[in-house]
Amino acid sequence: MKKKDENIKDSELKEKEKRREENNIKATIDYKKATSETSNACTTQELNGQFYQQETKKQRQQIQMIQNSNMHLVGEGLSSLNVRELKQLENKLERGITRIRSKKHEMILAETENLHKREIQLEQENASLRSKIAENERLRELSMMPAGGQEYSAIQQYLARNMLQLNMMEGGVPNSYHHQLPTDKVP
Repeated sequence: MKKKDENIKDSELKEKEKRREENNIKATIDYKKATSETSNACTTQELNGQFYQQETKKQRQQIQMIQNSNMHLVGEGLSSLNVRELKQLENKLERGITRIRSKKHEMILAETENLHKREIQLEQENASLRSKIAENERLRELSMMPAGGQEYSAIQQYLARNMLQLNMMEGGVPNSYHHQLPTDKVP
């Protein structure tokens, strides 16, 4: 029985040791994982920091270049430029002036065209108003005529309207309708 008890104790001890070893191995693995994750995280953070520092440096350099270029365009800080750089700056400015003048010319042409259209519109309105004034004058004259001249005035109105329409189609505006009307009276 002693042997059985010893075998049982031995097997229990072996199992305890095995569990301890497994626990030790598991603890070691967990420790390694935790350490490697921490070091990877630090490495990623360090890499991100370095990247942003480089980008910041590049952006500052670009800003400085743009500021210098703007100063040169307005004629400041030219003493640091050599002859070739001054010639390039001059060419750049001449191209810019050419584009500005071209754009200005386009805008003036467009404005001139709009004003011309407006002029035509105003001339048409003016012709329309003149015809209305002439019509009103003619009606006033007809209202003062004796009753026997109504036939003549009706023919006169008809002819005047037709001549007005014809003249407006041709682009002319009659100065007076009396020149266009027949002088013979209908009995």
